[in-house]
Amino acid sequence: MTDTAPDPSRLSALKTSPLAPGLLLALFSLGTALILALSDDLTRDAIATRATEDLYASLAQVMPPASYDNDPTTSLRQMLDGEEMIPVYVGAEGADVSALAFALTGYGYGGAIRVLIGLDAQGTLLGVRVLAHAETPGLGDKIETAKSDWVKGFAGKSLQSPAPDGWKVRKDGGQFDQFSGATITPRAVVATVHRGLTLFKANRAALLAPLDAEERG
Repeated sequence: MTDTAPDPSRLSALKTSPLAPGLLLALFSLGTALILALSDDLTRDAIATRATEDLYASLAQVMPPASYDNDPTTSLRQMLDGEEMIPVYVGAEGADVSALAFALTGYGYGGAIRVLIGLDAQGTLLGVRVLAHAETPGLGDKIETAKSDWVKGFAGKSLQSPAPDGWKVRKDGGQFDQFSGATITPRAVVATVHRGLTLFKANRAALLAPLDAEERG
């Protein structure tokens, strides 16, 4: 029987070779890449499912499900915000658009604030929620519903109510409360919501056009 055991002298030479560290690093990198690839395959569907669930939950807070009978996530339209195309989730009863939702980004003290805005066909706010932010805990984070009801105060508002001068925080002469020690954050949210109402008005005809069969899915 042929002896296939490794030659100790070759193993010793390999260990002392200047190529050994590079070979070990390459093997480690390959193993890590294989583990990451396997993990990605195993978690991709779960992550996608969770993202879809989060989207439905967020839309339900700014677009009451009873106000439409289609799936807004598959009835998408777009509108231009500066140089950015914004996806608009469209809720409809039959072919008639009854509610809309879209997300815009404003900038507060800590950086970007992602705001989800829901409207009815008349341009009245159904709800507003903050999806993401980096504002100061204990001050600016009062824009979260878990910390304060402040953001819920947008429901029922429109471009006409309050009047244009009212779309500011009280410190600036408007009708919206600011937070003690944190004016920049609510100011940014108010400005972002007002921008959303203005965009809806500018794109009203296209956004409210009846859904065709393909848009209803």
